Amino acid sequence: MPLSNGLEMPLLGLGVWQVPDGEQTENAVSWALEAGYRHVDTAQVYGNESAVGRAIHSSGLRREEVFVTTKLNPQTKDAGRAIQESLGRLRLDHVDLFLIHWPSAGAVEQWGALELAYDQGLARTIGVSNWGSRELDALVRRGRIKPLVDQVQFSPFQFRRALLEHSRRLQITLEAYSPLTRGRSLENPTIARVARDLDRTPAQVMLRWAIERDIPVIPKSTHRARIVENAQIFDFQLAPDAIDALDALDQTGGTGSAR
Repeated sequence: MPLSNGLEMPLLGLGVWQVPDGEQTENAVSWALEAGYRHVDTAQVYGNESAVGRAIHSSGLRREEVFVTTKLNPQTKDAGRAIQESLGRLRLDHVDLFLIHWPSAGAVEQWGALELAYDQGLARTIGVSNWGSRELDALVRRGRIKPLVDQVQFSPFQFRRALLEHSRRLQITLEAYSPLTRGRSLENPTIARVARDLDRTPAQVMLRWAIERDIPVIPKSTHRARIVENAQIFDFQLAPDAIDALDALDQTGGTGSAR
């Protein structure tokens, strides 16, 4: 998936939100990389950047083969120092994507620190997370560099049409976190019916729904079988009537808000 600066961002990544630092995170990342994932998403507030770094370094993959995302804690008082500390924990000289985790009063100053990190090659891409249309517009007006990614909660049940359309007008890639609704909707009758018709799992159907819109997804799992299963989404397609049925599950009213 090419971003607006030409950098390729894998459509499938592994998220490690709420996974403890240590063996559990290391195993999940290692299993994902073995299964063909080439994108790992962590954050300062997750507290597991060190484990992510260890798993990447022990994978045997070249640095350029793995797209690494982390996120700045918006409560930090010294964004420049926090960026360096993340790189230290990850044991990397740069990340592929650095996001501000959510909007805050200090967002403009923090964005300036990310712009500097981009200029210095510490981040190949910079962006935001949990920004709605209005917040994106404000940042685009005030920033020197436009955010390239907005990572938001997005799934058939959080189908934020207006935000998706607005981000694309701005040439900002929308990325989906919690694309499986943290497991809460996997037994939905519509999802289950589409999955049965395709002989696929509900999780694969929900992930495929986003992939067909060229929306990168970062499902989270700490179970090896599910990590492998979630990677098997590139060898089938959803029929138009199935996409329409999934679209109709939206509970957000097609909002332009990230919340």
